[in-house]
Amino acid sequence: MTIREIFEENEKKFLSKYARLSSRSAGREKAEPDCDIRTCFQRDRDRIIHCKSFRRLKHKTQVFFNPEGDHYRDRLTHTLEVSQISRSIAKALFLNEELTEAIALGHDLGHTPFGHAGENILDLIMKEHLGKEARFLHNEQSARVVREIEKNGEGLNLTFEVIDGIRNHSGTNIPETLEGRIVRISDKIAYTNHDIDDALRAGIFSTDDLPQEDLKVLGYSHRNRINTFVLDIIKNSTDKNDIIISEEANNSLYSLRSFLFKNLYLRKPVKLEERKTEKILKELFQFYLDNFDVFTADSNLSSNINYKNINDLNLLEKNKKIILICDYIANMTDRFALNKFTELFIPEKWEIIK
Repeated sequence: MTIREIFEENEKKFLSKYARLSSRSAGREKAEPDCDIRTCFQRDRDRIIHCKSFRRLKHKTQVFFNPEGDHYRDRLTHTLEVSQISRSIAKALFLNEELTEAIALGHDLGHTPFGHAGENILDLIMKEHLGKEARFLHNEQSARVVREIEKNGEGLNLTFEVIDGIRNHSGTNIPETLEGRIVRISDKIAYTNHDIDDALRAGIFSTDDLPQEDLKVLGYSHRNRINTFVLDIIKNSTDKNDIIISEEANNSLYSLRSFLFKNLYLRKPVKLEERKTEKILKELFQFYLDNFDVFTADSNLSSNINYKNINDLNLLEKNKKIILICDYIANMTDRFALNKFTELFIPEKWEIIK
């Protein structure tokens, strides 16, 4: 018996009947031999951690653009916090912790530079150029990254369960597995609480400004609020084929989110910076569309994205070019987008030789 098979047998013995067992995965789009050591979900987690898109998360905005401080969240630290919260819940419910972790680590791989401002502008670009039905959604893009973009266009060949959890961590569709549903709620818990924490650190508002009735329910510190949510979900979901949060905790969660929209996300200084970043991405998109030969060269040389047969891109129809340009921009980090904008649009100073 291999080490992997021992792990799989242990899952059958110790995990809940509602857990998605590694041995009962729906498999991968491309069949491949099993690993002797790792379960299929362990392999997925490892592939995500080692891919380029995961490393780029450390230079992508969560909420604050280019913050002057070492302790503000970026997209990578957000991802790690989602993973920690998700794993704590999954472990206590005797669900598959490795599947949960893989989904959590991959859920934002398709996120744009400059946070949701970047997502909104690419969504607008898609609508303008491909019709009102076209959308750019970071959850769909994350699934696209692992299926079609990573590894030079070959994808990571992840299991169906991990891709489903990544795609449906937001939006209207609910993940098929309980592990995916844990990540879906943990994502909201993580960003609501750490965005409050970052805003308090930045002096945007104070604890006294927060809805006090919600703090009474959840706790007055970042740590206490997360602990309250985790314990609430565990209590209400034990021995159930669903992930359930109590009405009281859920109402407080959405109350805090509403507070953040009013006092942080839609606040004038934040929106002003968003308009600047939107201009950057719009200008980059239009330049590459008008100068597709430059896009071909840039995307081929860049570590951001690699497509097979990229030299043939000039032969593509316009719709496919638009999608590829959006792929390329979505994969950029904040600083890469800023540097590329500077390179293309800002004149360099030069010395006059007397």
